[in-house]
Amino acid sequence: MAVSSAARPLDRGSPMPLWAQLQEDLARRLASGQFDDGFPGEMELVEVYDVSRHTVRESLRRLREAGVLESARGRATQVRRGIEQPLGSLYSLFREVEARGMLQTSEVLALRREQHPEGAQALGLPAGTALVYLERVRLADGEPLAHDRVWLPADLAAPLLAADFSHAALYDELAARCGIRVTGGRERITACLPAPAIRTMLRLPRGEACLKVERSGSSGDRAVEHRVTLVRGDRYAVVADWSSRGYRVSATTD
Repeated sequence: MAVSSAARPLDRGSPMPLWAQLQEDLARRLASGQFDDGFPGEMELVEVYDVSRHTVRESLRRLREAGVLESARGRATQVRRGIEQPLGSLYSLFREVEARGMLQTSEVLALRREQHPEGAQALGLPAGTALVYLERVRLADGEPLAHDRVWLPADLAAPLLAADFSHAALYDELAARCGIRVTGGRERITACLPAPAIRTMLRLPRGEACLKVERSGSSGDRAVEHRVTLVRGDRYAVVADWSSRGYRVSATTD
């Protein structure tokens, strides 16, 4: 397999580690479909990029953790046809999309302070509590992926009203501006037919359903996030891997 023609040279004078540069270039090439016919082996990457096998292995390990690649003993490394987001652990759609080498952007539809009885109730707060409301259409390389609505207590999250969420991760902004880190929570995933306005926003093909992801996020013992996300049903699937030791459930975005 000839891979050298599309590989970008690594910069040995850069402060970025070689494994990180290699991971970035492989993610770029994966996103552009250069490995649709098969992914090269470790030694081929060593030769093409002129790096050690340790550097290659570290890059591949990071790509596997991001859900971009998969490998098993006795099998060649395979390209995953989607982004796997493990359920049962905190994940960021922003990071999962960017890990594939795709550009994650958002169309911000609303960012304001408001009262929302259902959102307040989900956060365990009185109905009249002031909340920060953020509504976005999430895109991967310009293609709509999800419609996202989130409510947070205004007494904690008011600094978010000054943030630019067109290309930013909510959890990063919440940590940087408010000093709050989401440490746990609960999700419920159901199938639904979106309203016509949402279907139009997502450019969802006629007859396709969405998956509705309801998330409650907490920081320590306090609820800090109530989120409702509608993800295109033709780009998202729940996956379970099983063995004699049990199940591992994850979600895949195509």
